Amino acid sequence: MAKIDLAFNLTGKQIPADHGYLLYGAVTRHVPGFHPPQRPVADTGARSSPVSLWEGAGIHPINGWLAGNRRLNLTPRSRLTLRLDATRLAEAMGLAGKRLLLGDDEVQVGVPRSYALKPAARLYSRLVIIKGFLEPEQFLDAVRRQLEEKGIDGRAGLIRREREASFEGRSKSGPDRSPFVRRTLSIRDRPVVGYAVVVEELAADSSIRLQELGIGGRRRFGCGIFVPDRR
Repeated sequence: MAKIDLAFNLTGKQIPADHGYLLYGAVTRHVPGFHPPQRPVADTGARSSPVSLWEGAGIHPINGWLAGNRRLNLTPRSRLTLRLDATRLAEAMGLAGKRLLLGDDEVQVGVPRSYALKPAARLYSRLVIIKGFLEPEQFLDAVRRQLEEKGIDGRAGLIRREREASFEGRSKSGPDRSPFVRRTLSIRDRPVVGYAVVVEELAADSSIRLQELGIGGRRRFGCGIFVPDRR
């Protein structure tokens, strides 16, 4: 079944810029299916549980304006967006009207709209994490291998840094500073490192496939989710 984006209006003041893990915890309190499915120990021949249809689901990073000090201001255009199997739509709709706690910050979830994924020749993910690959060249090689394994034909690259401050409000200078946009995700106060990735020259079928499958891990924390790049 095809995946869709389900986007909820969102109201509040500020949230942490690095909010992926916090948001995952808040969402799963109301939509338990977002927890990763438990793999059976052995094949008993029983019919698969519906929870398996949540596999590959993801939560987009919330958009807003960088406020500094690793904080993000919400705007009228801020959304909580889930990428999920279309058959899970009714369950995910249960988030409407809920209040979510992200650390010490609270946001109100509003009315959602669903959107079909649309092909675009150039797709972008603000943070892709591939375990065991931290240096740019090796990381990019790992991205290319995953694209090939998933049957996606496109040209992958890292995003060059254009400004000093990161989206999370931190900067690094000196000889060890990467020329590429390198970001971190905090999971239980432990930083996990990845890069912003762009994939270009995508045919329509490869574009949809990349949006549905993503690259790397931590999809439920906002990583490896690709969207059309309009920059």
